[in-house]
Amino acid sequence: MIPFSILDLAPVAVGQAPADAFRNSLDLARHAEGWGYHRYWLAEHHNMPAIASSAPDIMIGQIAAQTRHIRVGSGGVMLPNHAPLVIAEQFGTLESLFPGRIDLGLGRAPGTDQLTAHALRRTLAGDVDRFPNDVMELMDYFAPVQPGQRVRAVPGAGLEIPIWILGSSTYGAQVAAHFGLPFAFASHFAPEQMMQAIHLYRQGFKPSARLQSSYVMLGFNVLAAETDEEARYLASSSQRSYLNRVRGLRLQMEP
Repeated sequence: MIPFSILDLAPVAVGQAPADAFRNSLDLARHAEGWGYHRYWLAEHHNMPAIASSAPDIMIGQIAAQTRHIRVGSGGVMLPNHAPLVIAEQFGTLESLFPGRIDLGLGRAPGTDQLTAHALRRTLAGDVDRFPNDVMELMDYFAPVQPGQRVRAVPGAGLEIPIWILGSSTYGAQVAAHFGLPFAFASHFAPEQMMQAIHLYRQGFKPSARLQSSYVMLGFNVLAAETDEEARYLASSSQRSYLNRVRGLRLQMEP
């Protein structure tokens, strides 16, 4: 049986505030656990009025505290926005509070426009092209402390937190394969690259201490409603919201 999970962006509906979106997320997570879903992941986006999930680590803690056994994690933490040590400490804290239930999904994109990405930078030298190095640094912080190690994640060191590589292109597939990590592909962003990404991931996968064989998770947009007419209305609303976000990003990028 294929396990099903939920990726939540904490959407802010028309006429509502982020606080309403967070209450909806908590309610949905409690229901998802009762319905038998395997994971509940929170995305990271910034400077988007219709999306409230800018701090997934905080929401992960809230949702884990109000559920009992469903896995809760990030889908994902946008690593170029953060220092690996900070992420190790945050998720080390979550794993210590909710042992065996926390997932750490890592993304390479900033999750926003270029101007906001600059405002989020962790150093002046922050760069998405450092992604593989940042992943390796982060995994080192989760490893057992070595003799003479001067910087350690407290909490974090020695904790077995599942790390996933997220991607919407073949680049993420290759990174996941190289490090021997599970791969989550954003099929809802780039369905045309899905099969190629899966092929490259499985073909290049190197078994690791974390994972012996390749493991893929796919993301899809799913809408459910009482009638076909209502489902089509919800689908059109979702598409319109996406187009508005794209137009907004383009306007922000224009000189």
